[in-house]
Amino acid sequence: MQETPQQYIQRILGYLERSNPVEILSSTSGHLARLLEGVPKEEWSRRPVPDQWSIIEILAHMADSELVHGFRIRLILEGWGPPIQSIDQDAWVRLTRYMDQDPALSLECIRTNRARLVALLERLPREGWECFGTHSERGRETVRQIVNMLAGHDLAHMKQIRKRLSGG
Repeated sequence: MQETPQQYIQRILGYLERSNPVEILSSTSGHLARLLEGVPKEEWSRRPVPDQWSIIEILAHMADSELVHGFRIRLILEGWGPPIQSIDQDAWVRLTRYMDQDPALSLECIRTNRARLVALLERLPREGWECFGTHSERGRETVRQIVNMLAGHDLAHMKQIRKRLSGG
């Protein structure tokens, strides 16, 4: 059973607990690099079951998500209330062949694009955090909500990677 947009939001934000989302965003690429250091290459492409992503696919997804969220935030900051188009992540997996992606390149894309996003957020005036767009599935989303979702998304996928590394 597929979750509703509201269930997805609740699940992803549940990973945050009381953590500072910008601190999570700042530390994700370093955590990923340390987590994956020394992991044998054959582990990177192993899927626990056929319909679950491998580490390579998770990293490619996180790299694409970084581009999408960074673009959405910048679009919102251009002017209040722009439409935000949802994406079909399964189509992106197929079309860009996530399993064939270079995980080192995905990690570097996450690191570089995230550093730029965090720098933008650190300079963002208070009112910028309340700028919003209208997501095609989830409705009104402020920059603050998108940042919280992205941080929760990071935590969800790092948990997923740790599970893959422990054999699950």
